Amino acid sequence: MALQIGDKIPNFSAIDTNGNVFKSDTIVGSKTFVIYFYPKDDTRVCTEQACSFRDQYEDFKALGAEVIGVSSDSVKSHQKFTIQHNLPFILLSDSDKKLRKLFGVPNDLLGLIPGRVTYVIDKDGIVQLVFNSMSGKIHIEKALEILKRI
Repeated sequence: MALQIGDKIPNFSAIDTNGNVFKSDTIVGSKTFVIYFYPKDDTRVCTEQACSFRDQYEDFKALGAEVIGVSSDSVKSHQKFTIQHNLPFILLSDSDKKLRKLFGVPNDLLGLIPGRVTYVIDKDGIVQLVFNSMSGKIHIEKALEILKRI
């Protein structure tokens, strides 16, 4: 079942860009965050989206929020993508698609492409936004809009 506004996110862990285990309970309770799922590193729309998050990262930080990207790409792919585009936030490797299933992120385009969904999670771990759109840049706008209200 897909997470919806008002739901508490489940605890999860995944390997981050640096090869470390990221655990959700290290951030829930301490800060607001944006977790966005995207189909694949180094594709046009995914790169535009990541670079848009990068370009407005200071706006997220000013609102007390962290940004976390998730795709099924390997840690090695995430490391290359991060360096190539100077991304200041972590990416989580979801190679087994457990996080995608845990959050209930649907596939797009007749089920052929992993979906692009952004969640804004408040300090208490409650979902404040679920935004599903294959257009990458608008996710940043929607997330900032909600963060300004929290």
